[in-house]
Amino acid sequence: MDKLLIRGGNPLRGTVTISGSKNSALPILAASILSEESLRITNVPHLNDVTTMIELLGTIGLDVTVEENMTIEIRTRDIVNLRAPYDLVKTMRASFLVLGPLLAIHGHAEVSLPGGCAIGPRPVDQHLKGLSALGADIQVEEGYIVADAKKGLTGTKIDMDIKTVGGTQNLMMAATLARGETTIHNAACEPEVTELAACLVAMGARIEGAGTDTLMIEGVSSLQGGEFRIMPDRVETGTYLIAAAATRGHLLVRNTCPGHITAVTKKLQESGVSITMGDDWIRVDAGAHDLTAVDICTEPYPGFPTDMQAQYVALNAISKGTSRITETIFENRFMHVHELVRLGANISFDGKTTAVVKGVTGLRGAPVMATDLRASFSLVIGGLVADGETIVDRIYHIDRGYECIEEKLQSIGADVQRLSSR
Repeated sequence: MDKLLIRGGNPLRGTVTISGSKNSALPILAASILSEESLRITNVPHLNDVTTMIELLGTIGLDVTVEENMTIEIRTRDIVNLRAPYDLVKTMRASFLVLGPLLAIHGHAEVSLPGGCAIGPRPVDQHLKGLSALGADIQVEEGYIVADAKKGLTGTKIDMDIKTVGGTQNLMMAATLARGETTIHNAACEPEVTELAACLVAMGARIEGAGTDTLMIEGVSSLQGGEFRIMPDRVETGTYLIAAAATRGHLLVRNTCPGHITAVTKKLQESGVSITMGDDWIRVDAGAHDLTAVDICTEPYPGFPTDMQAQYVALNAISKGTSRITETIFENRFMHVHELVRLGANISFDGKTTAVVKGVTGLRGAPVMATDLRASFSLVIGGLVADGETIVDRIYHIDRGYECIEEKLQSIGADVQRLSSR
């Protein structure tokens, strides 16, 4: 397995360009199933999760062409396989998003129960409850969801018990081809949901309410192809901002959407970091003042994102004061804490959902192991500020969500090297 060797102590300085959003690209790739025409998708990030989704679409029977600049064109041939196999779905939860489109356009789908990061229970019951309300017959057979809608789907009112991004996306895609109107209450409001809605509307869907907790979808008989550009990755944006702050750096982040990460930039300002921004850029300067620890509580959008929690734990670990980090989205998303402690962080737990972080004056390099996608980068941040060398093992987690990590970090002054096992 590849590792990262980090020699800490260098402030991050210069300019970094943000890649396309992984969490936007994956559902939009799945949406290509809904059209018999060609869908061209630009600004797609070159990531392992994207490669997995492309392989899954090819397995189903779509013709996928990947150009050198990661523009992807998808054409529907004869879909010969309505089964999304365990070997692919187990590695990436977003693979489950093919269920709604396959069911909507072909009346049948067999999709393995999903895998992905081991960050606590993430049931798919809201996906299945909604699809059942649309008229699908749902069975679980040998670890697969087997869904039938031989007479097609019919629009209805769906009340989500909890806000779920994947559930909202799956049901929204299925409802685009259902007969009549579907209303989804308590829908997720994340920008990735709004982007999927915009792509579907560009393909001919009729969707209102994107960005709110109530979606109204009027079913149409078919969707067309077209071209759609993936938005910048808000999690990558926030990650580099926090990394720059932790290293007391001065960084310009380009090709981003500042409005998508307001919760993060506000917390950085509370920490004593200078933030300025324009339409598509953010500048962070952390060299002028001491860093102050701040409390964090993760919430659905527009609250503080769970995908940024681990990175902020790393920042608070070297900030003055004591902070409380409360995780309300996933039950098991503190696996990075024990690894940060190996670097010298002072972190304890108050129950299962709250970490208490007491800031220390510095960290020291040590071998650490990545446990999930976002936690991986918290260890990178720890290594960037630590004295000496840090080796981050199992960085295949990082490669799932961060494009060209060592090249980008090297370009802004980090002493980072990939150690390949090949």
